[in-house]
Amino acid sequence: MSAVDVVAAILFLGILAYALFGGADFGSGFWDLTAGDADAGAPVRTLVDRSIGPVWEANHVWLIFVLVFLWTGFPRGFTAIVTTASLPLAFALVGIVLRGAGFAFRKFASTLAGARAFGIVFALSSVTTPFFLGAVVGGVVAGRIPADGYGDRWTSWTGPPSLLGGTIAVLTCAYLAGVFLIADASRSGDTELAEQLRRRVLAVAIVTGIVVSGGVIVLHHYARTIFDALLARAVVLVVLSAVAGAASAVAVSRRAYQFARFAAAGAVTAVVAGWGVAQYPWMLVDELRLDDAAGAHATLVALAVVGAIAVMIVVPSLGWLFRLASHTPSNAAHPES
Repeated sequence: MSAVDVVAAILFLGILAYALFGGADFGSGFWDLTAGDADAGAPVRTLVDRSIGPVWEANHVWLIFVLVFLWTGFPRGFTAIVTTASLPLAFALVGIVLRGAGFAFRKFASTLAGARAFGIVFALSSVTTPFFLGAVVGGVVAGRIPADGYGDRWTSWTGPPSLLGGTIAVLTCAYLAGVFLIADASRSGDTELAEQLRRRVLAVAIVTGIVVSGGVIVLHHYARTIFDALLARAVVLVVLSAVAGAASAVAVSRRAYQFARFAAAGAVTAVVAGWGVAQYPWMLVDELRLDDAAGAHATLVALAVVGAIAVMIVVPSLGWLFRLASHTPSNAAHPES
């Protein structure tokens, strides 16, 4: 395995971690947004606060990790992506900032109107941010990000593959967070809230399944390279993601919430891994290969060493944080714990 492949693998592990852990946090905003008015939605919003409160900001460490590795290890690819897709990336960045501000400030709002306003900012940003990030991914897999970075600022992320990627990102985050929230409510003894969420989570699961199934047609027409690879070398992961997703939905319907958490996380892991396997060896599909996008060999070796050290420091630290959060009496267990 070359230095390029090692750094690319580390980079992709960061993407996978952010999709899983960050995705669960973003998805909680969907349930906050759809919880209802101040009275009806209070139980759900309280559960969201308890669940993501201790660690919601910590999960952005994976985004920082990905950006640093992409910028340093694959400067040509990084430049092309941030130049052509500058608009959706800027929208996502604004969403991350507003989401954090809304989540923090609504707890200290002096009036109900103020708390509601900050809550809306938090919830809407939690939905729009993964949409824009998913839209960028859709542009990459469809070959709409040229290697020279001078792609169209609008059509590069507004075509069918990008709309599909953004929609799937939102639905996947919502489903993942919903399963985790149900498990938290059930474990804390709030069976009524768990039952209320169960029906809504199953509805999201059905919608997600329909969108993903229809997405196959979109990929066939607009992202043939990825479509062919998904049905070839990544087909095992595609099947695994479908099986895990179905198993999770069945577990939710049978109220086996703890198993549903692991199955949902497994489904997300498999689908993201399938995308990575299908896209290899492209950095920008049909435009730029990893070998051509990579920086100097010495830089890649240094990144591999730094990445290994970072993983040894960050993973145990975050694991300990999640464990503390899940065993603190004043807080419900966090989804990622």
